[in-house]
Amino acid sequence: MVTALYAGLIALLYLFLSYNVVLARRSQRVSVGDGGDKLVRKRMRTHANCAEYAPIGLILLMLVEMQGMPLWLVHVFGQILLAGRLSHAYGFGSTPQIVPLRKLGMYLTLLMIISTAVANIGYAIL
Repeated sequence: MVTALYAGLIALLYLFLSYNVVLARRSQRVSVGDGGDKLVRKRMRTHANCAEYAPIGLILLMLVEMQGMPLWLVHVFGQILLAGRLSHAYGFGSTPQIVPLRKLGMYLTLLMIISTAVANIGYAIL
């Protein structure tokens, strides 16, 4: 299953972002929440953004794969999602932010979600 590859890669990104939150909390001595610290808050939001967008992208990817989308196209959509999540995490998580990378990440992620949502609807009604 192609989706398993992208789920695994995005899970590793998610764990990396989690680790960054832990490091920031330790360095800033924040046990719960962000403690009002900008670095902790930024890393928490970078991590949370991945948690907010990656699951729906992976679910939609798995569903188009299960419905018979050509595997090369499933790979294309998986790569778009992965590139979007990596780009957004790097652009948003950098200090200062790299806004063009952050925007590119969101555009890629939204392109993938919209495209696979429409494809899933098409497979379901045809």
